[in-house]
This record gives sequence, C-alpha cells and structure tokens, in this order.
Amino acid sequence: MKKNTFTLLFLLIIGLVAGTLLGQLLAPVPGAAFLTKTVDLSWEPKADLLVIKYDLTLHIRLSLISIAGLAAGFWLYRKL
Repeated sequence: MKKNTFTLLFLLIIGLVAGTLLGQLLAPVPGAAFLTKTVDLSWEPKADLLVIKYDLTLHIRLSLISIAGLAAGFWLYRKL
C-alpha cells in the first residue's frame, strides 16, 4: 500500500470509528468510565453573501478511547 494523504486520512477515520465503537461497547463497564466519557465539540460556519448562502454544521464526540483509536490509525500508517 502506498503512503499518501488519502491513506493517512482513511486510516485515521477507521481508527477513530473503531475507537468510538469500542467506547460504546465498553460504556456499561463501570471500571472503564474514564475511557468512555465523551466531550462534544461543534463548529457551525455560515455565511450569507447575497449570491451564495451556506450553513455547515460539524459535530465531533471525542473520548479517550477514540483518541487512542486515532493514534492506532496513525501508528498503522507509520508502519506501512
């Protein structure tokens, strides 16, 4: 597999999704509460330029285990 920007983004997204899924599976476990506590981040840029009007909303839910999945995706990219 070739190392390029698309590969990096793909592995980072896969790692983030895998970490989030693992966090949801571990949510009922009382000892893993510090790993699954989420922080919601949102970004809502919008503009009205009379000719073009746009409104974009981006919500991100991060937890410690999803960040670990992101790091694992980066580690996999470095190992390629």
